[in-house]
Order: sequence, then C-alpha cells, then structure tokens
Amino acid sequence: MCEKTVVPLRETALVLIDVQRDFCSPDGKMAAWGADLSAIDAAADRIERLAEAARRAGMPVVFVALVTSPDTDSPAMLEWYGRQGIDASAAAVCRSGTEGAAYYRIFPAAGDLQVTKQRYSAFVGTNLELLLRSKGIRKLVAAGFTTECCVESTVRDGFMRDYETFVVSDACAAYERDLHDASLKSMALNFATVVSTEQALRSWENEQRGGIHDHR
Repeated sequence: MCEKTVVPLRETALVLIDVQRDFCSPDGKMAAWGADLSAIDAAADRIERLAEAARRAGMPVVFVALVTSPDTDSPAMLEWYGRQGIDASAAAVCRSGTEGAAYYRIFPAAGDLQVTKQRYSAFVGTNLELLLRSKGIRKLVAAGFTTECCVESTVRDGFMRDYETFVVSDACAAYERDLHDASLKSMALNFATVVSTEQALRSWENEQRGGIHDHR
C-alpha cells in the first residue's frame, strides 16, 4: 500500500458491502456460529466516516445487502456445503424479513443507492452495473464485510467489468486476520489498489479544496 496513492473523487462510487446484522452484530448468525467479530466495529467506524465524507463530496454511496430466501439459495453452494459436511442451514443467513438482514449501525441516507444480492458478488443478478453506468461511474471504492468473501468477489467482478477498483483495507474485516491479510494481498497483486481510510479521506478533501486536479 503506497501512502501517496490518490483515491479519486470524480466518476467514483463508494460501495459498502454487507454491513448487516447477521454478519456484524453480536446477536447475528455469524456470532451465533462462533465467528470472531473483534475486528468488525473498528471497520464499521471507518465505514461511517467514509460514507459521511463521500456524501459531503457528492460521491454516490451504494449500500449492497445480501437478502436471501429458500427460493434463491444457490444449488451449487448447497452442494458444496454437503461435500464439506456443513449443514444446509448455513445458507439461512440474512433471510428476507428477518432482523439479520437489516443494516448494522450504518444506514442509507437520502440519495444513497441500495442494491440487494443473493450471491457473494454484488454484480451477479443485480442492477448494480445499470445504476453505476447511469451515473457515469468508472471507479469503485469498496469497504465492508467480509474481506475475503463478498468484498473480494465484488471487487474482482468490478475489475473484470473494467471499473478501476480501490479497497479500503481498514474499513474491511474478516473473522480471521490471516484471511483478511491474504485477501488484501491477492487483490493488490491482481486487480485492486489497496488504500487506508485516511488516504481516501485526505484525497477527497484535497480535491474539494482544489489541491489535486488529475485523478486519472
């Protein structure tokens, strides 16, 4: 991660991935299954700062949420669960109409965009790309949960669709630190620019003040 990297403001959207109770809350499904949530709240604090700064700067903020039902559960995932010896009930996360699917701590404001998904990637089977293209977005700044799963899947798919992608390393988290670190390393190696919250905030403030003019 280069501390001098400029995080663009123009033609850019902040994409917040799966900031939801089942993934983040002490009373959510992941906590009930024994996941280590110790990194979640610090990342959520930074996500909140990013969202507030993006709104002030006029940058679109996109909330992406997993909302599932038995009708949309992935057959491939259920088969994979079976081969791994995982009970099929593991698919019942962020079920439609449950508290687990609700946002955790950070909520859309007026003008923010919302996308619901049924797979890891926010691009699969959703209207995300139509929303981005309608607003002239060519660059994505991603944050959320979990780093190695839904964040990486979305960032990878975005890059494959020719969006320049940025990942805010300390505004993401996983339930295991080594998975978080390995995912950031893989993304940085192959398809994303990894930055910190402070880099993003500083870049956006500088552009608003007219201190930086070229974000190509």
